[in-house]
Amino acid sequence: MGFKWTIPSGAPSRARVLQLACCAVLAWAWLQHEPVREPAPLVLTPVGAGTAETSALSKADEFASTLDGSAGAQQAALGGSMALGLSTIEVIVRRNDTLDRIFRRLKLDLADLASLRNLPGLKNGLDRLRPGEVLQLSHRDGTLFGFERKLSPSETLQVVRDDTGFRSSVLENPLEVRERTVRGVIESSLFEAVAKAGAHDQTALALAEIFGWDIDFVLEVQPGDSFAVTYEEFSQDGEYVKDGPVIAALFVNQGREYRAVRYVDPSGKAHYYTPEGRSMYRAFLRTPVEFTRISSRFNPNRRHPILNTLRAHKGVDYAAPIGTPVRAAGDGRVIFAGRKGGYGNVLEIAHSRGVVTVYAHLSRFAKGIHKGQKVTQGSVVAYVGQTGLATGPHLHYEYRVNGVHKNPQTVELPSAEPINPAWREDFEARAALALATLDPPPGPALVSR
Repeated sequence: MGFKWTIPSGAPSRARVLQLACCAVLAWAWLQHEPVREPAPLVLTPVGAGTAETSALSKADEFASTLDGSAGAQQAALGGSMALGLSTIEVIVRRNDTLDRIFRRLKLDLADLASLRNLPGLKNGLDRLRPGEVLQLSHRDGTLFGFERKLSPSETLQVVRDDTGFRSSVLENPLEVRERTVRGVIESSLFEAVAKAGAHDQTALALAEIFGWDIDFVLEVQPGDSFAVTYEEFSQDGEYVKDGPVIAALFVNQGREYRAVRYVDPSGKAHYYTPEGRSMYRAFLRTPVEFTRISSRFNPNRRHPILNTLRAHKGVDYAAPIGTPVRAAGDGRVIFAGRKGGYGNVLEIAHSRGVVTVYAHLSRFAKGIHKGQKVTQGSVVAYVGQTGLATGPHLHYEYRVNGVHKNPQTVELPSAEPINPAWREDFEARAALALATLDPPPGPALVSR
């Protein structure tokens, strides 16, 4: 039996019922559907070590603010189109990194790199990167819009793209310099005492270097020793940056007082002298290598450990691992670099006053070392080895004066040149002012000023 639906008299028409049903369906769909939201900007972090990304729009504003005139106004106006989606990356330079490698690693347009290098005077500022420094690059889809590199603590190279191409400038933020004097007493170590006085490791190292010819800072410094040092301190925008050079210094070691003052001569070279104008340095290093122990001393009657015969040992053997750097004991000129019998690889350097220093059993020579090469005191000239007649890795070091062997450990080392007589008057005037800063202030003792 079929079912028949009848519409009562007075009820709405069929068309009206369909209209109401459609409205109901549309209303239900509207209530169930969430509003369409604008998707959040997608931030992509480039792949590669040492990168980070910051806000695109804020960097666009920053670049716009560096531009002036109509170009700057146009760049700012283009923030919604030209700079939209701009990514800023900080890259830590790796060893052997070049800008070409960095651009390829980040998939940046190499044509932009070529344009940067073509900017006047910019090539040298781009090609010599230092491991560990931070570069900042801003790009969109591989197209470069900005580049920053810190040239020095007070200078930053900045390159930005505007409507005409790339523009470069050097932003200057100069360092503030002040003289500071600190005083301290050694309790356990020089470094701790300097830090407690308010200075930093650079100043502690400088003190050890200045007085290192007269004081053994490993064996001779004792609790109760004291110091006073005046040095330059650098800051930027009120924030500490680093300790600068020592201007004057005083060190009391086991009751004996040593003073030194820095003098920059008319030629621009800085050196440290005693108040009387004698150099604080010696013309030769006492030991040209960092060693673990002395394996054989100067001995004219030593029995050779390999040949088992009495053979004079005319130098000192410093035991050290293979590859330990060997430094030139003084300024001079290489007169021999090669292999020589039981010495193995040997280097001979001629100095002034008839002095020749000899370095034997070397593993290899430093780059560029050859006969006739001039060397300076402290420069690396070779590396410890075990070549020739050697029972273990060590440096055999000799010190000859006019062909006569001297004991390197006890020979009196000549001092470096004293103050030039032509500069004596200027030195004395400047030294007096610098050394006066070391005197204790009147009244209660102050740590620093």
